[in-house]
Amino acid sequence: MRPGFGGSAIPVGIDVQVESLDHISEVNMDFTMTLYLRHYWKDERLAFPSGNNLSRTFDSRLVKKIWVPDVFFVHSKRSFIHDTTMENIMLRVYPDGNVLYSVRITVTALCSMDFSSFPLDTQNCSLELESYAYNENDLMLYWKNGNDSLRTDEIVLSQFFIEEFSPSSGLAFYSSTGWYNRLYINFILRRHIFFFMLQTYFPTMLMVMLSWVSFWIDRRAVPARVSLGITTVLTMSTIITGVSASMPQVSYVKAVDIYLWASFLFVFLSVIEYAAVNYFTTVEEMKKLQKGKLPAFDAAQAMAFDGCFHDTDIELTPYPQMTNLSVNQRPPSQNSSCITDPPPVVGTRLRRGRPIRHHLQLVMTNSYLIDSYSRLIFPLAYLIFNIVYWSIYS
Repeated sequence: MRPGFGGSAIPVGIDVQVESLDHISEVNMDFTMTLYLRHYWKDERLAFPSGNNLSRTFDSRLVKKIWVPDVFFVHSKRSFIHDTTMENIMLRVYPDGNVLYSVRITVTALCSMDFSSFPLDTQNCSLELESYAYNENDLMLYWKNGNDSLRTDEIVLSQFFIEEFSPSSGLAFYSSTGWYNRLYINFILRRHIFFFMLQTYFPTMLMVMLSWVSFWIDRRAVPARVSLGITTVLTMSTIITGVSASMPQVSYVKAVDIYLWASFLFVFLSVIEYAAVNYFTTVEEMKKLQKGKLPAFDAAQAMAFDGCFHDTDIELTPYPQMTNLSVNQRPPSQNSSCITDPPPVVGTRLRRGRPIRHHLQLVMTNSYLIDSYSRLIFPLAYLIFNIVYWSIYS
């Protein structure tokens, strides 16, 4: 039975020395810590006469024969007392009945993490201690030396920097058993960003800049520009999949998701940009072909540029000037496997949509300008996005 049974609550002082913070898992949302947990209380039944006032030290065998506080870790998943070469338990009794009870424990406990700013995040975790059977009327837990009750060795983590270790206390209520004293070991972790810069951000930036190379490739080189665009899109998809696999399946958007999907959008738009350039170039060449202004070219050169098969016996002759723009005919001498859309038919509604049609006509007749503008617009927009992103999350 506890000391002073039937009387006031027995005070039990606690101090902790953290040996190591072994593992922090974002997927499981937990951490593993190894610590020395020391209990201090007074049991007059264990007092003994001593001429030199020296304490007596015992091992775990005596612990099973006397009363000790039943402190446990709240929200713990796994924990164990080290037992090599013997159980790491020490019991020291002083002549006046004061008792020191120390154990070396490794515990894995839950840490509710918020990944909305991942990987530029800061996590606040805590390890909670509480008596399992004795409420505040029977046992009073307190930090023995105040803020100095929590001591840590030099701890170095691979992905986190420990900003603060601090103790605190409070009360926990259970509807069936009442109020309990609870002690907290609080620590704040700030994530190192350099690892994610090397593994995620720098490769993403390079893929986005690589997609801009297509703006400097001739718009008639279809195989080169299409293969470059598809390669960057697939690479971005691989990066996004790799980051998602190493993270818990949370229902909100993380900071890294915003950056990756925005970069994916820039890469995707570069592919769409070439689709627009290729379409307008095709329409422009069809109009020149109908007006007889397209110069003759050989099939090998055409195959190299647009990736389409042309018969070797093509002979482009000047096409007669068309008097009626609404008539759409294909040249009888053309025999190609590439089918292009016919030019838009000019109808009676031309006057009502003249401003839009005029602007569209200007773009269609000068499709190379789209690449020229994209060389400036895409890098400038991506630079603005990076400035806004890093100013918000850093």
